[in-house]
Amino acid sequence: MTGEDPLYQDASAATETRVEDLLDRMTVDEKVGQLVGGWAGHFTQFLDLDDAADLITEEGIGAASPFGWSGSIAHAVDDVVDAANTLQETAVEETRLGIPILTPVDAVHGHAYVSEATVFPNNLGVAATWDPSLAEAAADVTATEMRATGATQNYAPTIDIARDPRWGRTFETLGESPYLTKEFVRRQVEGYEGGDKTEDAVHATAKHFPAYGQPERGEDTSVVSLSEYEIRRMILPPAEEAIEAGVSSVMPSYNSINGEPVHGSEYYVEEMLRDQFDFEGHVVSDWGGIDHLWDWHKTAEDVTDAHKQTRDAGLDIASVGGPRHLEALHELVDAGEITEDRLDESVRRVLRAKFELGLFEDPYVDVEDATEVVGSEDHRDLARESARKSMTLLKNDDLLPLDRDADVFVTGPNADDLVRQRGGWTAYEGDIGGTTVREGIAAASEGTVTYEPGTETDEEIDIDAAVEAARDADVAVVALGEYWYIHEFVSETEDTGNGNFPTRLDLRLSDAQRELVQAIHETGTPTVGLIVSGRAHIVDWMADNVPAILMAYFPGTEGGHAVADVLYGDADPGGRLPISIPKDEGQLPTYFNYFAHPRPIGQETHPPSYDPLYEFGHGLSYTDFEYTDVSLVEETIAPGETATVEVTVENVGDRAGDEVVQLYMEDLVSSKVTPERELRGFERVSLDAGEATTVALDLTPDDLAIIEPDGEKHVERGTFELTVGDETLELDVEA
Repeated sequence: MTGEDPLYQDASAATETRVEDLLDRMTVDEKVGQLVGGWAGHFTQFLDLDDAADLITEEGIGAASPFGWSGSIAHAVDDVVDAANTLQETAVEETRLGIPILTPVDAVHGHAYVSEATVFPNNLGVAATWDPSLAEAAADVTATEMRATGATQNYAPTIDIARDPRWGRTFETLGESPYLTKEFVRRQVEGYEGGDKTEDAVHATAKHFPAYGQPERGEDTSVVSLSEYEIRRMILPPAEEAIEAGVSSVMPSYNSINGEPVHGSEYYVEEMLRDQFDFEGHVVSDWGGIDHLWDWHKTAEDVTDAHKQTRDAGLDIASVGGPRHLEALHELVDAGEITEDRLDESVRRVLRAKFELGLFEDPYVDVEDATEVVGSEDHRDLARESARKSMTLLKNDDLLPLDRDADVFVTGPNADDLVRQRGGWTAYEGDIGGTTVREGIAAASEGTVTYEPGTETDEEIDIDAAVEAARDADVAVVALGEYWYIHEFVSETEDTGNGNFPTRLDLRLSDAQRELVQAIHETGTPTVGLIVSGRAHIVDWMADNVPAILMAYFPGTEGGHAVADVLYGDADPGGRLPISIPKDEGQLPTYFNYFAHPRPIGQETHPPSYDPLYEFGHGLSYTDFEYTDVSLVEETIAPGETATVEVTVENVGDRAGDEVVQLYMEDLVSSKVTPERELRGFERVSLDAGEATTVALDLTPDDLAIIEPDGEKHVERGTFELTVGDETLELDVEA
């Protein structure tokens, strides 16, 4: 550093010192620019690259993504790197203060809008592994591929809880359990952010705060009608965990709660998020979150009024605001309706993020490095392991694993299509790379593998041809499920949420797909139903008739190999359901951790509150496990102490396999109504035949606590019933 260099350019200075030095040098207009972003690039419908560069030089916008969610196309690494470097060079070299930009993307399960990038299973599949260390490793890989191409902020992880599979974003969630979700969210944040938040790390964004996953009717963005108590106990734990893990950014939800759109709610953003949860990072709007206040919620007169409400609520960055939002914010500042002190609060957070990411020292990326990193062999190996460990065997009447030399017939709309296999928030055109189910089976088989598609997602192609081919095979694998979609649903023939399958209105597979699997079954050829999908489907006919059902979720680029690994027994199907599969839509919503409630008056018996087709935590193995010596290390504890449950797990079968030990809790007497069953611990173990291990699961004060409507937690004296497998224990908490 020379004597003429400003202090904020001194990398040896403390971050807060650099922030304040730069802030003191900024004009009001430059501050306004830092709080508005744009979704930019020559391949988007919003701003082309030249327009984005002009906004940087003329308005000083603080964030612009030159890639990411762009509709469909997978973009070549060199194009992505060139775009990122162009925008950073514009910001650093052609503005007065040389402030680099943030470059956010939606890399929710891999950097999936870049050609040949590693695409992991979507979150529902990640949760099915019941292995948070895998989630951290996948997040680390995603961050590495992002930074290699110039992206610095990820709009992930998803912290939403999915308790209604009609919701179109179920596949993005980690399921219906707040406990399971929070354990994964913590590790994802740590994987994205890294230890020092520089070099290969990116800034993570916990979305969507506080309760996006609970829309009425399962209709995306509709009102949330939950009590404050229910939100605190059943929805918010993952958000709290993300903040404790050091997440750098939070994105509010689109919904309104208690009559307030969250984007414009001072209570949810300022009081709850910042004051109660001590969040110190920056709050970034969801895509249309600001506009919705006047477009849809009708709580604002126009975009300027909407901006006033969101800024008063504590929002920092208008993520894709562009020129309209810049104009609105300037208008409010000029009129004195937003003070410079309020601007400074937000600008500090934005500048801090850029210093933490090391962008003032090195904002550029190298195309050769990016080409080497993106989709590398070790990254794809991890994606294969993640997909393999997610595979959940719902049913198996001694059909699986398959003989290696069996003649296999493969059919179904999701058997040979990478787009369906990758699922939403990925490119569906261009050089996307990966291995389909058909290709994976063909590579693993030593017999003959034949293929007929049979149907599209919701239309018949040639079921008769599929039936004829099935007759000549030893076994048929029918790959069913959904097509690519985000938010609400898209089918190949009608892109509305209320038309052809998939749709929010019907959780059963399409008529064409059901006809296909029934016709294959009727040939007498043993049939495997393979579900490639992002949510729970009602598969009652298959449960009654088909000998094997394997849930593959949206398994990503290496999903074809992962499916084959499990079908042929090279890997045990150790996945367990992170979400309940209902018997009928009339059961909805159905989730395992429902609150205790009275039974109907005058009825001695009644339908159970929870009676799914396949329950949360269900999953079969190719071997058998036995639990013994289930015990509490401490049978009585004080309110602030931790209890430990120990259990010995033995593989009593004749092959290696994976088991997920699950600990459930019920508070038998409490001052607040609590769930009849809550997950409070889990561990996935891999055991060889005859091998045993002891698993210890801790119950912390937070696990045992009552949560008050204001968020306060305390442990009450009383008895807690604990269940591991078929064994039940009682833990006493004494004052």
